[in-house]
Amino acid sequence: MNAPLFEVEDLVVDFGPVRAVDGVSFRLPSGPYGLALVGESGSGKTTIARALLRLVAPTSGAIRLDGEDVSHVRGGALRRYRRAVQIVFQDPATTLDPRVRIGSAIAEALRAHRLVPRERVDGRVAELLTEVGVDPMMVDRYPHQLSGGQRQRVAIARALAVEPRVLVLDEPTSALDVTVQARILELIERLRRERGLAYVLISHNLAVVERLCEETAVLYLGRVVEHGPTEDVLARPAHPYTLALRSAVPAIDVAARRSRIVLPGTVQSTGRRPDGCAFHPRCPFATDRSRAEVPALRSLSDDRSAACHRAEELLAGDLGPPGAEIEPPPPRP
Repeated sequence: MNAPLFEVEDLVVDFGPVRAVDGVSFRLPSGPYGLALVGESGSGKTTIARALLRLVAPTSGAIRLDGEDVSHVRGGALRRYRRAVQIVFQDPATTLDPRVRIGSAIAEALRAHRLVPRERVDGRVAELLTEVGVDPMMVDRYPHQLSGGQRQRVAIARALAVEPRVLVLDEPTSALDVTVQARILELIERLRRERGLAYVLISHNLAVVERLCEETAVLYLGRVVEHGPTEDVLARPAHPYTLALRSAVPAIDVAARRSRIVLPGTVQSTGRRPDGCAFHPRCPFATDRSRAEVPALRSLSDDRSAACHRAEELLAGDLGPPGAEIEPPPPRP
């Protein structure tokens, strides 16, 4: 990878005694390029997203844009940074002000950053709505007068209004029904091509990740447990947690269906990490070493890394069937 456009190094976010994000690092090149952060609820994905936008303060670590550390910038520098890095949240119903017409919501961003002359604001709003597939005639509607998909398109238009260089997409389709999800994904793909977008996609949906992202980092209890090219990470997981996540993705083709690995228990609190590997209480391949020693995130090849004592064995296929409960594919109708 060439010099990155956006870089996060050893990011730590604490909330009192709770360490929600613990030493996360990744690099994002210029677009079109997508990097995914995946994991169950409680893995730290949204906290990372908020830290990237400086909506929560990092405890330590560095966030760099074009090589400049922006972790602690303030005033005008922070304003310029937030123009360059924008976010689209999960539920547009909670991010759009219900008392503000959608045209005014987009126009506010244009005026705040003085991107177009005053007389051009209305025309630019119409262009942005058209770009994301919303009829400009809806400019005077309130958010509650739009469907969920339309509201998310407006949220995307508002983020794009300031011409960001990096977009953070925090579960952008999970609050929408399936048919609307497909249209929003198509929109993201089109904008990626047309605008050359570089983005960080926060998701638990590996099918969406596979479709939109070249690179994937898998998170568990605030730490990266596996990182590499999306195709490799999903095809040949090097961490048992990634293996379990992949097994949960449904396959339409009956012949391609895999037995599902059902992990025992739930994600523990980041405030009560167990000794050793944080995943060992749920891991089907845990050993005494796993229970005593925290595995470091280490390189397995030029572009793959994993935090597992048995990563090489898992990649080589030397581990037997997992000891976790196996849920077979449903019978054919």
